Amino acid sequence: MLFTGDTEEALAETTTLVNTRLDGVDQLDTVTGLDAFLQEYAMTGERLGTQAELEAVREIRERLRAVWSASDRAEAAALVNAILRETATTPYLIKHDELDWHLHMTEPSAPLAHRIGAESAMGLLDLIRTDNLGRLKTCAADDCEALLVDLSRNSSKRYCDTGNCGNRANVAAYRARRRENA
Repeated sequence: MLFTGDTEEALAETTTLVNTRLDGVDQLDTVTGLDAFLQEYAMTGERLGTQAELEAVREIRERLRAVWSASDRAEAAALVNAILRETATTPYLIKHDELDWHLHMTEPSAPLAHRIGAESAMGLLDLIRTDNLGRLKTCAADDCEALLVDLSRNSSKRYCDTGNCGNRANVAAYRARRRENA
């Protein structure tokens, strides 16, 4: 399944955001942590840099995380629709900086958490409406709880990009085969 660049970017951002809390470690425990996230995924518009803004982003992160646990498309759609309603999503096309025409989901003056939530919800919306919710996965490594979006052509991605899990699994399988053959 091929998705638009906007959708893939929104899904990558969403996955990175939900993975800012893993194994009891929260990378968004300070405004500085949020700054680091926004270095990777810049958001146009107003930025307050306050503790309240950080808490709002952390709250939307947990609501987005819940989509991975949805039991079916109807539950996922309800979660996404609630975010879209609350963020006053009003998609529009814009061209700025070095970017060609692309979608923005909220006005630049909207709160940061609303802009993040709306962008993420629109990416997840595409997975729901195309019956590709199964592309939302948890890393297959035994010692990893990271979430991932599988955008591979045949939906075969099993490991996250956060902890080198795929390489570790391949090395372990190789060593097990060598022991077996020895």
